[in-house]
Amino acid sequence: MRELTTDETTGRYVVRLPDIDETRVDVVGGKGAHLGALSRIDGVHVPAGFCVTTQAFRRILAEVPSIDDLLDRLARRSPDDREAVRALGAEIRHAIRAVPVPADLAAAISGSVDELDGRAGYAVRSSATAEDLPTASFAGQHDTYLNVVGPTAVVEHVRRCWASLFSERAVTYRQRNGVDHRTVQMAVVVQQLVLPDAAGILFTADPVTGDRRVCSVDAGFGLGEALVSGLVNPDVFKVRDGEIVSRTVATKQRAIHALPAGGTREQAVDPQQRGQPALTDTQVVRLVQLGRRVEAHFGSPQDIEWCLADDDFQIVQTRPITTLFPVPAGDGNNRVYVSVGHQQMMTDAMKPLGLSMWRSTAMAPMQAAGGRLFVDVTQRLTSPATRNALLELMGRGDPLVRDALETVLGRDFIPTRPDAGLAGAPAVGAEVGAVRAAAAAGPAVPPIDPDPAIVAGLVERSQASIAALGREIRTKTGTALFEFLTSAFDEHKRILGDPLSMQVIMAGMEATWWLNEHLREWLGERNAADTLTLSAPGNVTSEMGLALLDVADVIRPHPEVVAYLHGVEDEGFLDELPKLPGGTEARQAIEAYLDRYGMRCVGEIDITRPRWRERPTTLLPVLLEHVRHAEPGAAERRFERGRQAAEQKAREVLSRLRALPDGARKAAETERMIDRVRTFAGYREYPKYDIISRYFLYKQALLDEADRLALAQVIRDREDVFFLTVDEFHDAVRTNQVDDRLIRQRREEFRSYQALRPPRVLTSDGEAVDGAYRRDDVPAGALVGLPVSSGTVEGRARIILDLGRADLGPGDILVTAHTDPSWTPLFVAAAGLVTEVGGLMTHGAVIAREYGLPAVVGVADATRLIRDGQRIRVHATDGYVEILSR
Repeated sequence: MRELTTDETTGRYVVRLPDIDETRVDVVGGKGAHLGALSRIDGVHVPAGFCVTTQAFRRILAEVPSIDDLLDRLARRSPDDREAVRALGAEIRHAIRAVPVPADLAAAISGSVDELDGRAGYAVRSSATAEDLPTASFAGQHDTYLNVVGPTAVVEHVRRCWASLFSERAVTYRQRNGVDHRTVQMAVVVQQLVLPDAAGILFTADPVTGDRRVCSVDAGFGLGEALVSGLVNPDVFKVRDGEIVSRTVATKQRAIHALPAGGTREQAVDPQQRGQPALTDTQVVRLVQLGRRVEAHFGSPQDIEWCLADDDFQIVQTRPITTLFPVPAGDGNNRVYVSVGHQQMMTDAMKPLGLSMWRSTAMAPMQAAGGRLFVDVTQRLTSPATRNALLELMGRGDPLVRDALETVLGRDFIPTRPDAGLAGAPAVGAEVGAVRAAAAAGPAVPPIDPDPAIVAGLVERSQASIAALGREIRTKTGTALFEFLTSAFDEHKRILGDPLSMQVIMAGMEATWWLNEHLREWLGERNAADTLTLSAPGNVTSEMGLALLDVADVIRPHPEVVAYLHGVEDEGFLDELPKLPGGTEARQAIEAYLDRYGMRCVGEIDITRPRWRERPTTLLPVLLEHVRHAEPGAAERRFERGRQAAEQKAREVLSRLRALPDGARKAAETERMIDRVRTFAGYREYPKYDIISRYFLYKQALLDEADRLALAQVIRDREDVFFLTVDEFHDAVRTNQVDDRLIRQRREEFRSYQALRPPRVLTSDGEAVDGAYRRDDVPAGALVGLPVSSGTVEGRARIILDLGRADLGPGDILVTAHTDPSWTPLFVAAAGLVTEVGGLMTHGAVIAREYGLPAVVGVADATRLIRDGQRIRVHATDGYVEILSR
């Protein structure tokens, strides 16, 4: 084999920054690729330097004894197994540092240092291939060394950067972001160290609010390490449209400076300089202009590290800001969007097929961003009449949404147009979108007589339509299926938008509001409708929760079945049940439950989520809790107890009203409203049941098509189709072709979206607004939320984020992020409910009232601020939670 020349060796292992662009991440890592790209932007100054390539790292790693075994062991460890991750990472780092750097590689690095300036100080910085990416920044996960002096020292610190790929924090970060350790390589950036007067960070979008029109500049004296390490508070400047709109000048007592012989030292700042700004206003504006140029080149908001020396800005790093919530595609005008997920009690990211399906079947146009759906309410907000109606409706459901909208309106973000029409103005809901549109438009929905036959007729028509859908969709395959889906979606929306259905839903909601408002005014009763709606007939969601208690009654007498179910892990467990005494009855009861409710699941608005019928083990923790804690016949007794309490409350209220002045009229009006609530309130939950029933039929047919594509090797796995839209899926079936790179890209995007927290309200500038309660009537330290049912309860808090891992004992209070109808079976076991997301008329609130469960929703960060096992008191009537034990 021919020996490589010195120039060839250098070319393999070392690349100058000007010879790099952003396409060479695989060679020089994310940081190196961005620095190379920066050096090519006109007017952007980057310190001179080079990159030690990933090929050099691979050469070193290949010499590490048993590296494959070590990586296999590391991959099998959970990120929560801190001790094992720490030990394995340390073993790999030690092994890397023990490998001698080959002479030709050391010579290539040393020669490049000498070519620049062998006596200068250098920054030696890790640059992994999974770093500074749009979906994961890896900021601070790998090592950086400042003011490394001399070629020999640079080579040694390059070796340390290689080893830092396996630091505990880097390994854990990769595991939590789903990044395979074997796919990541480490390059190293070596740059001449700038000795700055000031340094800091520029965000080309506000990192707190997300506003893309606002830049944020953090600045301090000396090296930027003082800011990054938290040694000093920085000066903070906010710049909007070229003007400084706010400034905070900190007292900067310490700074980090380079030492002549190498390394850095923390030093005191001259007392006369401590209160002075690190940058002049002119410099701040000039830096922001430079940042906008960098942002334009990379096409997304950037997190930029900069240094200022002799009034010259040097850019030493840029990376995408990965924590910003994406903005829906717009038309360039100011827009205001309201989260659909907060209305649906499902704020998790959705896969592309789920987003596409919901948009195809929803009653209102929706925009997708960050794996979530939003409705554009701008047009309604421009007209005072529709604005007030929309704010009133939003306020009734979720005061935080109203407050967020009012916050945006207070900034004159959108104009007021008194003559704004309603054509095309969308609603904010999903299954009751047209109802909310009617309410927001102003005129009340016409009253309707409380006739149970009306609800029965609506349900019968829905069931007939679903049955017809099931019969027809089973006969369709290939492109014919997708053509059929077009008409099926039309029927879906026709049923959903039935004017009579809207009248019934609105009648129940308005009657509830009327009772709460008038009985508080006349009798001083707060939330009186909560008791009056107990065990309202025809509520398919509350019936679902009680029905699982009946299943538990069938299973409880058979100890061998109970013992078997405790150990189940395989989804085929139902087929094994008949082999046990009592197993046939148990299987029949579970199957009957799945026949009725198996289309449901957590996050059910996303069609890609596994349904209970597909994954029945999800139900077992809750079912077994019922077997252990509930008494036989609990479902019937609970329903009857609620019904009697509602009847007694109605008699009491009417009796008290008749004793008032004008009492006969007040009692008559109230009795009509009680009849209306009892007749119509339960139907509020039915349209969602209709939607999810149809979704299950759509999904079964679509998965059959996915199986055919997988069999034909068009896709690797049936679930690849979850990362296509409905139209893209159709194209794949029609052409037998799929862009595998697109699927991989969508998977990565979805993974990054899962880490984002969607706002209740989002503007086209990217500002995320969540609103505030603005209350001063709660005890100090209490967690404020929205009261959605009455009562006070004290008990042990159980933080449950996964229904399949539910562990709820008698008297426990369920604390979770959000609940959709699939959580209802757990409600019957809870003594109280606290959620981070929710509104007055969302599903969780409706069922909490139906079950008489004290509940407070919309409690920000409840699952973080309340620890599992703490004793808490839920003041449901007043809308706050006290933490009693620390």
